[in-house]
Amino acid sequence: MGLVVAPIVEGKLEDWKSWIAELKSSKKSEFDDLNKRYGLTRHDGWLVDTPNGPMAAVLHEGPGSETFMEKVSQSDNRFDKSFTEKVAEFHGMDLNAPPPAPPPKKVL
Repeated sequence: MGLVVAPIVEGKLEDWKSWIAELKSSKKSEFDDLNKRYGLTRHDGWLVDTPNGPMAAVLHEGPGSETFMEKVSQSDNRFDKSFTEKVAEFHGMDLNAPPPAPPPKKVL
């Protein structure tokens, strides 16, 4: 299981919400295909309002969850490239670089 908690870039919240709506509607088949290709059986996201601004909490489950971020960032697939670009735009994360902080640790 992979868990990512990432800030939403200031001024990008409404665009992020629009992107999420696309992943649930007009881009759903492509998003479902991405999850299938990378061995994800669950790919859920939550909007978290914090005193420091909005954040996204994203859960990846399935046999491919531990390698998903690395593999999708190296893909030549058109949708995967777009997905990686959106993650960079909305979260400031370069999926080709080492994570800026250690991953969350399960404590309970």
